[in-house]
Amino acid sequence: MTEQRNALVVDDHPTNRLLACALLKKFGWTVFEAECGTMALTMAAEHQFRLVLLDISMPGLSGEETCAALRAAETAQRLHIVAYTAHAFPEDEQRLLACGFDEVLVKPISRQRIEDLVAKL
Repeated sequence: MTEQRNALVVDDHPTNRLLACALLKKFGWTVFEAECGTMALTMAAEHQFRLVLLDISMPGLSGEETCAALRAAETAQRLHIVAYTAHAFPEDEQRLLACGFDEVLVKPISRQRIEDLVAKL
């Protein structure tokens, strides 16, 4: 049986979502979009995702709060949750990893960065 390659891209900026979704689709992923943390949690309850690209600075639930809620709702399969952010300082990365993110992807993203990310999954 082929492993599902479903990804969720969560970002309040439509252009950022469009770029991330297009790149993931190029690598054969089925991609869902959410514009806020609340929408992401609803979608995660309805679908099974392998990868979540999660913006940090969003209105409503922050990326950190959304990550914590996703982790709390995990069942058998651990999500690979990637902080997708413009916060590039080393202390930001350490804070995000401590919050439960698996890794940090600094914006702007590129085809190579997405390719490297999905190659690990």
